Amino acid sequence: MSNRLRALALGLAGATALAGQAFAVDLEITCRCVIGGVNSGTAEWIENSVIPAFEAANPDINVTLNQFGGEDAQLTQQLALDFSTGAGPDVTAFDGFLIPSFVEGGLLKPLEEVAGAEVNEWSGWDALSEGSRALMEYEGKYYGIPLGTDVRMIYIRKDIFEEAGLDGENWQPTSWEEILDAARAIKEAKPDSFPIQLNAGVAMGEATTMQGYWLALLGTGESVVDEDGKYIIASQGILDTLNLYKTIYVDEELGDQRAQLLADGRNRSFANFRDGVTAILLEGDYFYRSVTPEGSEFAVENRDEVMGWAKIPAKEPGAGIRGQDFVTISGGTGFVLNPATDTPKEAWALLSFMNEPEMQNAFQAIQPRITARTDIEIPNSPFLTETSQTLLPLTTARPNDPDYNSVSAEIQRMTEAVVSGELSPEEAMAQYGQAVISIVGEENTVSLL
Repeated sequence: MSNRLRALALGLAGATALAGQAFAVDLEITCRCVIGGVNSGTAEWIENSVIPAFEAANPDINVTLNQFGGEDAQLTQQLALDFSTGAGPDVTAFDGFLIPSFVEGGLLKPLEEVAGAEVNEWSGWDALSEGSRALMEYEGKYYGIPLGTDVRMIYIRKDIFEEAGLDGENWQPTSWEEILDAARAIKEAKPDSFPIQLNAGVAMGEATTMQGYWLALLGTGESVVDEDGKYIIASQGILDTLNLYKTIYVDEELGDQRAQLLADGRNRSFANFRDGVTAILLEGDYFYRSVTPEGSEFAVENRDEVMGWAKIPAKEPGAGIRGQDFVTISGGTGFVLNPATDTPKEAWALLSFMNEPEMQNAFQAIQPRITARTDIEIPNSPFLTETSQTLLPLTTARPNDPDYNSVSAEIQRMTEAVVSGELSPEEAMAQYGQAVISIVGEENTVSLL
């Protein structure tokens, strides 16, 4: 934090009020975003909308954006290190599922504990739905302000479907077998292609768990935990999910096995879809918002003509979680305060300012998305409007549990062991079970077999 040495040198016990300051305050904000690169829209919004407007309203505060271009896991590791040593940005983008583990590790504090009671007086809380507030909440306390949520679906290349004699305009599978049949038809028509992408492996991190494993597991009627919150370590659903991976990547080579094992595998999966090598890709609406727009690295030429979407079916009709025919899962991101910031009042002023309607609408003008605020609409995006209205009623969420992040890493290892051919589904599940027991304790696990 750039203000730390200044504060020590002046012997300040805490931050001054926003008005009447004797010196300028420097704030740093970090996100996994790079103008012209990953999450470019977020970087453009902060750099070109938030910072100029905030500095104009607060002339004694200077704000700098740290554009982090690495992977999500790398930013998480950096923040964990920074927060553990009292360093790091004053405000940072943060994935809500990480909050429990950071809190239990002493790396995050509730907003009101960092910035004071004025946090609870912010008018914006009333505009956040209960579900969206929960994205940045843990044990009844708020650790950040959510920016938005998302949904997951199947993206398809309608032009590739047509080449294989399939009706891409009206394709809506009702079972896993129908997805596989489409992939087989495409593989027959284009032998060098890898028709389907279901994220797997360690390198993709949480993208494997959320955009891969969960989307299949929910289709078996199961979740990662049971109704009592115990982690399921052996079940038919896990085996069915792992066998689906085996079918795609090992038995029938319908997917790009190597991409699941490479450090840049997720980017390779995006390139495969862009180039028509892959025609069926399971991803979040992030893929539409941030990956494929015109001008992006993985932009799909004539996107609105050649790209379509479908709901993710359960293994069979009615076999999904809660007896559903179709499934999806939602996560959520937002921004949190560094618990060791030297300028908590100013940091909170920036965080809350970012989430006021004027700034949120400025973001929507750059990159329409499903926002956390109920008073902000999705402008000029029929795709996001249609998908959110269709899929949000079907969605579920990850466990709000401090052990989830560690268990998720074991899920990624389990899928990699199967996709690489190293272990059978049964062997990989057994290895996963032992790893989860070591993380949460046997009393917090359950076998359904």
